[in-house]
Amino acid sequence: MEPTFEPERVETVTFDSYGTLVDTGAASEVLDGVVDDPVAVARRWRENALFFSVVAGALEEYETYMEMHCDGLRDALRAEGVALDDERVVELNDVYHRLDPYEDVARGFDRLADAGYSPSILSNGNPEMLDSLVETTGIETSVEVVVSADEVRTFKPEASLYEHAAERVGTPVDRVAHVTAHWMDVQGADNAGMQGVWLDRDGGEWTAFGEDPSLVVASLDECCERLGC
Repeated sequence: MEPTFEPERVETVTFDSYGTLVDTGAASEVLDGVVDDPVAVARRWRENALFFSVVAGALEEYETYMEMHCDGLRDALRAEGVALDDERVVELNDVYHRLDPYEDVARGFDRLADAGYSPSILSNGNPEMLDSLVETTGIETSVEVVVSADEVRTFKPEASLYEHAAERVGTPVDRVAHVTAHWMDVQGADNAGMQGVWLDRDGGEWTAFGEDPSLVVASLDECCERLGC
């Protein structure tokens, strides 16, 4: 995979949120005693929500990201033969307000802010979810702008969401680098004109589908280094 990243073009760095800044696998903690394999069910819960968001975007039918996670949990539990009432499903989904942040996040945002890159968030998450994320990650003083899909009522990888984010951060879309742990988000950013940076914390394999990312990094520290800060 040959990088095509052009750091001299970058004025603003945006970040995905869930799976990129916070560990969605930590949601498994609330499933202890509910299912036999909390880790696998938490993974399915998250994957369901992502899939629902893509379909919602294609059909132009909007629900908040939290509502999609509730639906994702219902389906994940149903596959295990578990049925919970709506109140309990909402209660379990509250874990998405307190997911564990990755240890490099606050430090990386500080470095980028100090270097003038206006680190910002571009997320499918609805505003209430993102308010909690900013607090739990400790980036209140370094994050520049928080952009929610709720503002345009569509989800990644729809190009209009990335274009909207560029307008919100006040930077031409081709001057934005978008950092994310998700291949679909990388390709969505590239398609909209940003430079898509794949945050590959686990040494994974890039998808066979679509174009390669502009850059692959293993941490926010490495991202900062590639931008000279």
